[in-house]
Amino acid sequence: MNIEELRDHCLHLKGVTEDFPFGEETLVFRVGGKIFLLIGLTEANRFNVKCDPELAAELRERYSEVKPGYHMNKKHWNTVYMDGQLTHKQLCEMMDHSYDLVLKSLPKKTQEEIQKP
Repeated sequence: MNIEELRDHCLHLKGVTEDFPFGEETLVFRVGGKIFLLIGLTEANRFNVKCDPELAAELRERYSEVKPGYHMNKKHWNTVYMDGQLTHKQLCEMMDHSYDLVLKSLPKKTQEEIQKP
């Protein structure tokens, strides 16, 4: 997966926006105003995603490409390397899991607004 495919995947999720709140080197994807994925444009071979703490630890044990979140809360965030070892499907599942976690943390009214057809 490359950065364009990652961006396309994220922007196809309902209610997702993108911005550069940390400078022009870090692309951030949000749902309901909350961050669910970050990727550095200079090192576009890895991204950070939010993750359930138990699943985060399990993924780190199972895959050498999954590390504790770089510059993030290591309990809740993983850094995932896109170096060809993880499949496109696995990478998308990690992005979707992060999106779902953040979406579920939003107020019910906001969730409903985002999920409207």
